[in-house]
Amino acid sequence: MRRDYHNWYSNRAARNMELLAYGDAGLPVLVFPTSHGKFYEYENAGMVHALSEKIEAGNLQLFCVDSMNAESWYNHGIHPHDRVTRHNDYESYILYEVIPLMKGVSGAQQICTTGCSMGAYHAFNFAMKHPDVTSACIAMSGCFDMKSFMDGYYDSDFYFNNPVDYLPNITDSWFLDRYQSMRIVFGVGDHDICLGENFRMADILGRKSIPHWLDVWTGGEVHDWPLWQRMAVKFF
Repeated sequence: MRRDYHNWYSNRAARNMELLAYGDAGLPVLVFPTSHGKFYEYENAGMVHALSEKIEAGNLQLFCVDSMNAESWYNHGIHPHDRVTRHNDYESYILYEVIPLMKGVSGAQQICTTGCSMGAYHAFNFAMKHPDVTSACIAMSGCFDMKSFMDGYYDSDFYFNNPVDYLPNITDSWFLDRYQSMRIVFGVGDHDICLGENFRMADILGRKSIPHWLDVWTGGEVHDWPLWQRMAVKFF
């Protein structure tokens, strides 16, 4: 399997950012790590191995980015507004630096986003904000309401990064038309700590007539990598 390491200084993130890319051809998939996960987490957690046959067959290319959650959502040493600002720095890095790399390597004009837990939030929020570059989103055991990270603070910058708030109010046909053609998957276990959040988000999309697939895995499935490995094989 082809495995490429990339590292460059990002002016948007104001530091060096690293990523790992796997595969030669196929659907380009942007992989966001979990809360404090690194760019190598997907490999270390067995997810790359779980998808190895599809990668080697030329069906998938994975681009696993680093996280900045410790500098944004989890950074209680700064004001909540600054946490959102730092998150926006990260999104700019993804949009203007990582996406062009993915397009250049794959030749594709649109990508799929994915992630587990906090990574699923990033994958879904990015897809909803940038449906022009995102054709699919596979969110596994995602959390979609970020108010618990804000210490009671709320502003417009946060609103536009909190899908449970901005999605119910979207009326712009530019977004809604693109959502109609997007493949949106929510995978979650029946004993998952984020089960309720997935039902809530599925209800929001349903009320907006946005096609989606909520797949609840039964049998005592919990919020952990063994479940996500099996989900990845099914959804990709």
